[in-house]
Amino acid sequence: MKLPCEVAVKSVVPAIRALLAIELVETHSMKQREVADLLGITQTAISKYTHHVRGGILAVGTEAEVMTLIAGTAASLANGNLKHAALARRICATCRLVREKRLMCELCKRTNPKLNTAQCQLCSFSSCDEPPARRRAR
Repeated sequence: MKLPCEVAVKSVVPAIRALLAIELVETHSMKQREVADLLGITQTAISKYTHHVRGGILAVGTEAEVMTLIAGTAASLANGNLKHAALARRICATCRLVREKRLMCELCKRTNPKLNTAQCQLCSFSSCDEPPARRRAR
């Protein structure tokens, strides 16, 4: 069985990056190179995101709350008000929201056909939500 974070790293995180890239390029009129530098990925990846070649396996852009987080994160990035650690926290918060909204259940089902998505609560038990100090204390 794959853990929710394993599914998220291959589908949710690229979907979030794609939405951020598109928001920064289209709404904030940034160049792909600038966006790549802000997100810490290649310009080629940004091109693939903006041309919908990559990051589209999970449609999270239709969820209003997700798009509110994306828009806020993109605005903070464009204004230079978001450092690397804060960006990581925002991406994690967006991923957490995707899991809470159960938007990746069908992807989990594809990786584990026996999974009963109606009863699954794995996403709600993620240790990603705990502060690092608490995880170390265990």
